Amino acid sequence: MIPSPNIWHWPHVYEAENRAQDVGGALFDAIRSVSDWASKTVVDVGCGSGFHLPVFAADAERVMGIEPHEPLAVSARTRVAGLSNVEVMSARADSLPVADGTVDLVHARTAYFFGPGCGPGIVEAMRVLAPGGALVVVDLDATASPYGDWMRADLPHYDPVAVESFFSAQGFDLTRIDTRWTFPDRRVLRDVMGIEFGPRVARDAMRAVDGVSFDVRYRMHVRRKPAGIELRRVGRRLG
Repeated sequence: MIPSPNIWHWPHVYEAENRAQDVGGALFDAIRSVSDWASKTVVDVGCGSGFHLPVFAADAERVMGIEPHEPLAVSARTRVAGLSNVEVMSARADSLPVADGTVDLVHARTAYFFGPGCGPGIVEAMRVLAPGGALVVVDLDATASPYGDWMRADLPHYDPVAVESFFSAQGFDLTRIDTRWTFPDRRVLRDVMGIEFGPRVARDAMRAVDGVSFDVRYRMHVRRKPAGIELRRVGRRLG
């Protein structure tokens, strides 16, 4: 288990960041377009403090939040205490306490699935998915300005092209989604930049933002579990 550098240490600031992200709801619209969770079973991997669980719970039959960091799992349980169709479990992405073939959507947003090394989690997601179900991985697109520029400056060894190649080789389809982040004021914006980036990049980001809003592009990687028997077609030379 690798500690998250932001939400583990500054959960209240990360909560403000969650509220500022994707104010137009483009990400949930995109996820619903590939895997509508109405009356279905959803697993949210790396659910953190449970920010997204109520959104899924509004339409899903059952929602399971998976969080390895117990303090965050406790916060998530508190958040969903009044929702009878939601359960939060302390577990890891590569060891889900979920029965085989019982889930329609496995969702992970900026959690665990960061490219090479996440193979065990992919295998585990495929195990719990029912035929036709989908693993939807949402991460930040570091090829798009301005947020991607700040990411690459702060993480010079991060190769977004290599990450995309990894997911493509694992059978994922890729969709890019443009969103807007909007903060209530410059102070909250500064606090969020301070937990996402080192001091120099955070200062550069603050200088680059005019006001309290900026565009952020995400990537949505989707892999489905086959809905039926896959037949391998074998060609035969004639003559």
